[in-house]
Amino acid sequence: MRHCIAILLLCLTAVFANAQGSGYALSKTFKIGSPGGWDYIAVAPDHKIFASHGTQVNILDPKTGDSVGVIPNTTGVHGIAFVESLGKGYTSNGRLNTVTVFDLKTFAVLGQIPTGANPDAIMYDPFSKTIITCNGRGHNLTIIDAATGKATDSIALDGKPETAVSDNAGKIFVNIEDKNKITVVDIRKKAVVTSYPLGAESPTGLEIDRKTMRLFAGCDKQLVVMDATTGAVVIKLPIGDGCDGVGFDDELGLVFASCGEGKLTVIKESSASSFAVIDNVPTKRSARTVAVDSKWHAVYLPAADTEPGAAGERPKMIPGTFGVLVVTRK
Repeated sequence: MRHCIAILLLCLTAVFANAQGSGYALSKTFKIGSPGGWDYIAVAPDHKIFASHGTQVNILDPKTGDSVGVIPNTTGVHGIAFVESLGKGYTSNGRLNTVTVFDLKTFAVLGQIPTGANPDAIMYDPFSKTIITCNGRGHNLTIIDAATGKATDSIALDGKPETAVSDNAGKIFVNIEDKNKITVVDIRKKAVVTSYPLGAESPTGLEIDRKTMRLFAGCDKQLVVMDATTGAVVIKLPIGDGCDGVGFDDELGLVFASCGEGKLTVIKESSASSFAVIDNVPTKRSARTVAVDSKWHAVYLPAADTEPGAAGERPKMIPGTFGVLVVTRK
């Protein structure tokens, strides 16, 4: 009886959360006229927006959407990372197999660093003070000393790494897209220590709540919440189709799954064991990646108008329609 009551209360809590909604809605779009595809988007420590776009990175003023700079010659650029203490930024250039280093104030290019094949996601790990790239075709991670700008190590993986996050205490968690699991790397040993099966298909976006030690993996129509310390799946929640990014607002306890079908699924974390979908915010078809500014509580999604495509193929973008969707609380 008590078990039934507990389940009923949990269901009622979920229903109430859904009824409340998130308060988020699409508020405006920052247009970017230059041609080219896109992948990740990132928010710098000073709130500027960095959008990967074809052969360059566009930098936008977060209040006006005006262009304030460009990082050029980043062919096949995927992601952007920042090291505020060094005043530097880094881009992963998928078709060049390099990382571009740039000055965070002037945006001047400072150098190029070789990586493994097809660097995709890129991140900064403050524990080891290293930049880490997830090399899709290389099936490995490139470890770069942020201070010297030198690639110091390569960590082999048994599949395609999509995204990585750090617990800021020595562990790196990597979504292995073609193996449907999260691989755990000990950054001190520069070695894989274990892997956790997700029980869901095609993990792409990944985020972490370091307070509750919960991982949020965006998979095929599901967001998997996992205990980072044990690998146990806490819950699987329904999200939209075509998820390629996950964001987290640690101040509000909100998880955002950006879904290419034109939906931003919002999930509330009430505790380490309590999660509920509270909203599905209409965005735009092709808005599949996301960045969250947890200080301003703003969510940014790159997207463009697309032509009708064949089943199973990514639709082609219509030139001149690329921009950044801005989703904010009412």
